Amino acid sequence: MTGHFAALDGLGFPPFEPGTVWLVGAGPGAPGLISLLGYYALGQADVIVYDALVSETLLALAPPSAERVYAGKRGGKPSEKQADISLKLVEWAQKGKRVLRLKGGDPMVFGRGAEEAGALVARGIPFRIVPGITAGIGGLAYAGIPATMRDTNQSVLFLTGHDETGNLPSALDWAAVAKAAPVIVMYMAVRHLGSIADKLMAGGRDPADRLAVVTNATLPGQMVVEATLGTVAEIEHLLVTPAIVVLGPVSAQRQDFDWWVGSLRENGLG
Repeated sequence: MTGHFAALDGLGFPPFEPGTVWLVGAGPGAPGLISLLGYYALGQADVIVYDALVSETLLALAPPSAERVYAGKRGGKPSEKQADISLKLVEWAQKGKRVLRLKGGDPMVFGRGAEEAGALVARGIPFRIVPGITAGIGGLAYAGIPATMRDTNQSVLFLTGHDETGNLPSALDWAAVAKAAPVIVMYMAVRHLGSIADKLMAGGRDPADRLAVVTNATLPGQMVVEATLGTVAEIEHLLVTPAIVVLGPVSAQRQDFDWWVGSLRENGLG
């Protein structure tokens, strides 16, 4: 096994140049789900700016000399302003640092990566985007829930459960959302899940539609709570964050696909 991983040294990874920023997705939680490019960047970075969902196990893979800077943003809790985080990325790069912005999931899926990339463009800072496994796909897979199945849905809709103010998104046409796809995957939706359910049902969504909430996805403490759209109120007291919510028939596959159980969870890498 050691020899297998040693083969990575000869792959010829792209250079992580001083004065550049890499926006890297760390995946949904389990450290083993980061990409090869992301792992390489960890070993090259001078400064690592990381989110709340990035594990200590993953950070420990970086060199001791790398400066680690916490920049987590969790709903309802005090956190640094996005504009300040973006400015710091620019400032470190201007000082000639290799800056790794390490974000949970994928940086461009409800991760504010686009805002940070925009700030870098405005200041002429070279950057690279390294996608990550987003929780709306990878987190569901660890719960035995496929995002799509040929026999149930040919489309899936992803949405965020709150806007930049922390409130229920007012710009969404909830009646249109209710009918847009057989499967709806919701990020950061636990706080407003009851209101979301009401709006979807008012838009014509069947109260009997299956709903599953996956908390701490891909981590040893992962938990799945199942209900229907019409019984959300009965499960709200059980829900914790971080969580991903899926509405639609695909969660029925857990009966057969619930693979990540028992001793499998003992491996901390996922």
